[in-house]
Amino acid sequence: MERQSQCFREFRGQARLRVEESLDKIRGCLKLLDETAFWERPNASSNSAGHLLMHLTGNIRQYMLSGLGGAKDIRKRDLEFKSPPAPDRTGVESEFFRVAEKALELLETLSEEAFLDRKTVQGFDLTGLGIVLHVVEHLSYHTGQIAYLTKMKTDQDLGFYRGLDLNTTNE
Repeated sequence: MERQSQCFREFRGQARLRVEESLDKIRGCLKLLDETAFWERPNASSNSAGHLLMHLTGNIRQYMLSGLGGAKDIRKRDLEFKSPPAPDRTGVESEFFRVAEKALELLETLSEEAFLDRKTVQGFDLTGLGIVLHVVEHLSYHTGQIAYLTKMKTDQDLGFYRGLDLNTTNE
């Protein structure tokens, strides 16, 4: 039983690490994007960094805060992609980071049983473990899109791995 508890603690820590890593990358990108670049879509089939933040806010809120935390599901997914955007950039950014922080706080309080309990979220039948994996993966996926949009707009190396030797081989 102790080994299982250790596994759940390790999973929780690794999920937190990956979410915080994505949040740091997004913060770095947002510092480089002006208001126009924040809302500009590369084409009609793509989203802006601002729309992606709105989408991530809705997703994290629906999956973590509602699905696992029991909060009322207030997501209106179609509005996350509406153009032109109604909300202001500052509000979009602060709401995204507020919801992400609440999700991290919830992650720390979840019991082992909560990771195994089944929930229906957005029509999908998932365990708590599946919900957390979805949020981490979904956040990482869109973090990559935000990074790519930022590179396209600024022509800058984002420095995510500055100071690390990524050519180090496994022992």
